[in-house]
Amino acid sequence: MRWACILLPQLALDGVLRRCAQPDAPLAMVAGSQQRRVLHALNPAARALGLRRGMALTAAQALARGFATVEHDPDDEARWHRFLAAWAYRFSSQVSTQHPHALLLEIQGSLGLFGPWPRFEARLREELALLGFRHRIVAAPNPVAARALANAHDGLAVAGLEPMRHALGQLPVQRAGFAPEVATAFQRMGLRTLRQVLALPRDGIARRFPAEVLRHLDALMGECDTVLDWYRPPDRFAMRIELGYEVESSQALLFPLRRLTADLAAFLAGRDGGVQRFALHLEHEGRADTVVPVGLLAPERDAALLFELARGRLEQAQTPAPVRAIVLVADQLPAFVPAHRELFDERPQQAMPWEQLRERLRARLGENAVHGLCAHEDHRPEQAWRVGPAPQPKRSSPAPLPAAMSLRPGWLLAKPIPLRGAAPRLEGDAERIESGWWDGFDIRRDYYVARLQTGQRAWVYRPVGAEGGYWLHGWFA
Repeated sequence: MRWACILLPQLALDGVLRRCAQPDAPLAMVAGSQQRRVLHALNPAARALGLRRGMALTAAQALARGFATVEHDPDDEARWHRFLAAWAYRFSSQVSTQHPHALLLEIQGSLGLFGPWPRFEARLREELALLGFRHRIVAAPNPVAARALANAHDGLAVAGLEPMRHALGQLPVQRAGFAPEVATAFQRMGLRTLRQVLALPRDGIARRFPAEVLRHLDALMGECDTVLDWYRPPDRFAMRIELGYEVESSQALLFPLRRLTADLAAFLAGRDGGVQRFALHLEHEGRADTVVPVGLLAPERDAALLFELARGRLEQAQTPAPVRAIVLVADQLPAFVPAHRELFDERPQQAMPWEQLRERLRARLGENAVHGLCAHEDHRPEQAWRVGPAPQPKRSSPAPLPAAMSLRPGWLLAKPIPLRGAAPRLEGDAERIESGWWDGFDIRRDYYVARLQTGQRAWVYRPVGAEGGYWLHGWFA
């Protein structure tokens, strides 16, 4: 087996920065007790001011000005950890969040689908960069070794046991995954690398250190099995972005909305599902939330489509007060069936997928303004169709139409109108339709396919037993 470790060294800070409209502005994450506030994490702009991790907040404020602060929330950090696990689940069915700030993926079974490791790794890095999370990635034959090597390397990939043990031997003891007190004790003994620790007699290590030290060494070398807790994606998506100020315009909500819909799309791709209905909760100060429901005709998971649809609903929403936070909640996550796509698009730069156009029209015009059409078992042309939901893609071929139904025109007039001008030239025999006596809309007509003098093909009829002209009811393409 082969394992990949994705180390997320700035997980909490990246989770905050991706919500900021100006992530390049100096920002410091603060933690600690009220008596001693310290800097927990810094973005590059804050470090350029001379601030350092672990510095007291009072000292930082005396040293530099113009940097913003945000409280470190361990629960929020755990939510981002689970979110990235849901994203990684699309690449492997064995994902572990057992180690803080890291994801462990079994990749041996995924190489056949995503290609060789360099291509696979490039895709992981590209998507993590789009999501806004800094990272280091290492591949190794066992998960514990991959996690330890990620402490000192980025981009390292070892495939065999001997290269793995050689790379592990060069690790400093502080980065080998030992408890801090154990690493300090090794350093005081003059041991600087893991190779020096491995050269010690095992019985001596057993006498001086807890049993976990030998178990960790065996796990690093791949000499014992490692039990991991596997991540399983939930059946519900909920993500909240708290705004730093009160927002009264829907345009100012588009940036957090784009983040939320992109996160929803990544979550859905991870669980190989779609969404057909979700809701935006706009939180206000001292008032009930404004709920903006968003519905689709079919399950989708394209980030651009979800954003455009939610944007249309949001622009139509009436808010009673300024918005303090926005929450996206999706409880219905049905299976996703990709729509049929042509192999070659004639004009891809100008074309828009039908599903995206349909949902955009519904968002702009309202849910009741765009419908699907479905056939209805009735011989009368006016009753042969009904307004209904959008048709779902079917794997089987549709049943062939009856011979008479195949002669129906593609354009049926709302109401028949008298046919003016010269008598048409009739093609073929008449189709007699006599039906509707039970509901008060009885018709008795003889329909013909007719060729007009203009060259157009029309669908005309004459009431049974009547003489004179014809009535126009439809056009053929």
